[in-house]
Amino acid sequence: MTIRVLIADDQDGVRRGLRRLIDLQPDMRVVAEAADGVQAVALARQVRPDVALVDIRMPRLDGLDVTRLLAADTSADAVRVVVVTTFDHDEYVHAALTAGACGFILKRSGPALLAEAVRAAVAGESLISPAVTVRLLKHLAPQPGTAPPNPLTPRETELARLVAEGRSNADIAAELFISVGTVKTHVASMQAKLGTANRVGIAAWCWRTGIANP
Repeated sequence: MTIRVLIADDQDGVRRGLRRLIDLQPDMRVVAEAADGVQAVALARQVRPDVALVDIRMPRLDGLDVTRLLAADTSADAVRVVVVTTFDHDEYVHAALTAGACGFILKRSGPALLAEAVRAAVAGESLISPAVTVRLLKHLAPQPGTAPPNPLTPRETELARLVAEGRSNADIAAELFISVGTVKTHVASMQAKLGTANRVGIAAWCWRTGIANP
């Protein structure tokens, strides 16, 4: 399968650079480019790419609002959003993940991580730039006495902890001696119970509640 990608960034040079990186991948191709947020949403709904690479700061509609609008789509062919930005401020990371982004990648991360983030999004997984992960964990560390009740089963809690550690579905399946399909079923159940849009939301919940120890 060829992964169809939309690039949304207000800088021509950045769009050209991202296009080159994506088109070098044998399993990906760029199907649309947008120079602002309004155009990004319109093209995403029209072209229906598999993944949208979205910058944070764009005219008319910023990347967070674009992410929120696209992540609200629950159809089978919903566009998955990976935020690709120069800015790794905590508030941007938290807002993007809360809005439903499937990944948060810094532009300086390099082509390998970008390609990995796109593939992870298509697979229903998530990837955050290592440069921001430690800070994110620290920020989400639980405060004493503030942890909400755990709605997950013991087995789901075990899987959620592994998701928070950044394990892939295949890694989790191998460690727990279950099928990848079973892992996906558990992940979908956890997302429904926690009200999260993706695996990053599960991880964030684990960090906030102390189930995952930063």
